[in-house]
Amino acid sequence: MSTIEQTLWIRARPETVWRHFVDPVRLARWWGEAEVDPRPGGELVVRMREGPRPIMRGSFLELVPYERIVFTFGWEPTPGAPVLPPGTSRVEITLTPENDGVKLTLRHSGLPFTLEGETGEGWAHALARLAQTSESVA
Repeated sequence: MSTIEQTLWIRARPETVWRHFVDPVRLARWWGEAEVDPRPGGELVVRMREGPRPIMRGSFLELVPYERIVFTFGWEPTPGAPVLPPGTSRVEITLTPENDGVKLTLRHSGLPFTLEGETGEGWAHALARLAQTSESVA
């Protein structure tokens, strides 16, 4: 299994970036239409707007307000989407205040080696949109 890690500095407060993960309206602005139950054990479902339009399905494992979010990650079976069943990988988001913004570190573990590149590119694209969206409301 493989793990990818990406770090991004965002000119926004940790509270603002946090809300973009737990508020379905804000999450939809950068990732996809979402159903969010932000509590341990609560569901996170995101319907992608691009590509084969897969549905990411996971559940929250840990939520430390404005600091850390951990959730499971996987795709519902969809033609053309990666084969990674729901709940089979794990995403950890850490938010660290830094200068006039926040350093976001994403760690996605439990990935098959064959999905490492595609998943890394997908997160880079999504996190750039998150930064743009968060900074516009900061």
